[in-house]
Amino acid sequence: MSLSFKRKFSLLLATSLASIALFGTTAAQAVETLTIAASPVPHAEILEFIKPQLAKQGVDLKIKVFTDYIQPAVQVNEKHLDGNFFLHQPYLNEFKKSHKNDLEVPIAKVHVEPFAAYSRKYKKVADLPDGATVAIPNDPSNSGRALLLLSRQGLLKLKDPTNISATKKDIIENPKNLKFRELEAATLPRVLDQVDLALINTNYAIEAKLNPVKDSLFIEDANSPYANLLVARDDNKNSDAFKKLAVALNSPEVKKFIEDKYKGAVVPAF
Repeated sequence: MSLSFKRKFSLLLATSLASIALFGTTAAQAVETLTIAASPVPHAEILEFIKPQLAKQGVDLKIKVFTDYIQPAVQVNEKHLDGNFFLHQPYLNEFKKSHKNDLEVPIAKVHVEPFAAYSRKYKKVADLPDGATVAIPNDPSNSGRALLLLSRQGLLKLKDPTNISATKKDIIENPKNLKFRELEAATLPRVLDQVDLALINTNYAIEAKLNPVKDSLFIEDANSPYANLLVARDDNKNSDAFKKLAVALNSPEVKKFIEDKYKGAVVPAF
């Protein structure tokens, strides 16, 4: 092999290796991973639906499922996760009050899960007895939501019937002498047989095989201010991956998926 040929071969080999390295780097950069916390139903199911679409756009969507309302927010706030999809604005507002270094920023409204009241013992609101025991969520935003819904049914009267942060101290009239049990939201379906009425978040109701449209005594309407949000951290809210995720969650395909799968138990908010 001549010296000239060796030089040409070495140059060609170096160029090829450089191209391979460049291509490999570009390919690695083309895929961005997003790890999103979500409640099992319907949030994780919706994310699973759009996961293949995002993969084609270079986003590797990893879904971390939580069964409570605390850790999904805490994990994002502590930068262990990129974002979450489970909460509504009133919940986020309450979370920010108790977490001074909160980093969470709402990116897009996705759906409303109409809050509803259920009973194993009674078929009509009018049948609730004097002194009935009512179970409601114990987190501030959802307990206020429960009281507002009870107020709209005439079961109690609040100082301000529009105050989403209402507490039991804001009740000024309680004609049926309702007794309240404040419990973690995830446990409410399990105590349904032990109380006269339980106000249950739709994601937990669906997991318990309760249909909010068919099985509830009463339910929020579609004008609820409690739209569930896609939330990012302040430091990654403008990333291309999050923009793609937000667009996917607000797509016609997701709207149809929600309408077909949940049949009114979950309502698109876009």
